[in-house]
Amino acid sequence: MTESLDFSYAHVLSDLKNKILIARQQAVVSVNANLLSVYWEIGKTILNRQQQQGWGAKVIDRLSSDLKKEFPDMQGLSVRNIKYMRAFAESWPSFPFVQGPLAQIQKTVEKDDKFMQAPLAQISWYHHITLLEKLKNPDIREFYILKTIQNGWSRDVMAAQIASKLHLRVGNAITNFKSTLPPVHSDLAHQTLKNPYLLDFLDLREDIKERDLERGLLEHLKQFLLELGRGFAYVGNQFNLTVEKDEFFLDLLFFNFHLNCFVVFELKIGDFQPEFAGKLNFYINCIDEQVKGKEHNPTIGVLLCKTSNQTVIKYSLKSIGTPIGVADYELRKTLPKKLAKQMPTIEELEEQLDSKTNHLSIKPSKTHDDI
Repeated sequence: MTESLDFSYAHVLSDLKNKILIARQQAVVSVNANLLSVYWEIGKTILNRQQQQGWGAKVIDRLSSDLKKEFPDMQGLSVRNIKYMRAFAESWPSFPFVQGPLAQIQKTVEKDDKFMQAPLAQISWYHHITLLEKLKNPDIREFYILKTIQNGWSRDVMAAQIASKLHLRVGNAITNFKSTLPPVHSDLAHQTLKNPYLLDFLDLREDIKERDLERGLLEHLKQFLLELGRGFAYVGNQFNLTVEKDEFFLDLLFFNFHLNCFVVFELKIGDFQPEFAGKLNFYINCIDEQVKGKEHNPTIGVLLCKTSNQTVIKYSLKSIGTPIGVADYELRKTLPKKLAKQMPTIEELEEQLDSKTNHLSIKPSKTHDDI
């Protein structure tokens, strides 16, 4: 009887914990949504007055001062922040969850969960400030808002993704997914891959070997997973595959939880060669036969190499029955070779500095009595 009671209590306790966690999360989202609504209302009011009654820019200074006096305990009423509010309202003239006066919005929050589910309400004000500063195109802003929500990015991570021009790289890999995967899975898989992948966190140059690239990715696995995107989990490197008595080793093996499939990464230095696709096709078939479970989707292969001749890549993938994507990668950018040769080395700079220092007569600094 006691064991039954303990089991029942543990079940109830676990259920209550989950409910409290969900309630807390909803409360945070609700507070954030209310704050953004207030900021949008302030910005929209200023915009309307400036357009309809010719208010000048200095009215923001006066408004900031008066609001601070009225609400001394409220943060975010600086002149700079109010200017962001104006830009915020100007950028989103039909704010998804703004449907009238603030009082009406409050009723919407209480009655309709869709209010809190609106994408703009799910990221912080500081995320929005970054978006306003760095992006002018509303469609591109929406892209980063949705990616931030999906991946749980901090503001700094989102800013780094904007700097890397993620919106131009996502879904840009060359693939045969349309002919090898079901439509729904094909679209999701295609949008999961990028081209190029930015590996500038590696302290490597272009004249490297494949083992150097693999070793560097493993040493910076956290950064590599961030670059790969949502859902990727590391399984292993030099993953052993035995076919009868022969052994083979694929470079990197991951599992993607959103795609529900294994993803094989093969690393190649230099331009794509047709035989690369054949080898990767072999690895994919091995994983499907020896590792993949019945509940998993077909394994996907990704070939990281230089993609200068895209027509050759498309021809090579055309008759292959397994899903393969080919994408380029970029290492840390260096000076052009001609310019690099003209630059002095560190040793040469140190020698020049020592030489100049020896010829300088250093005058004593003035004391307080001299001033």
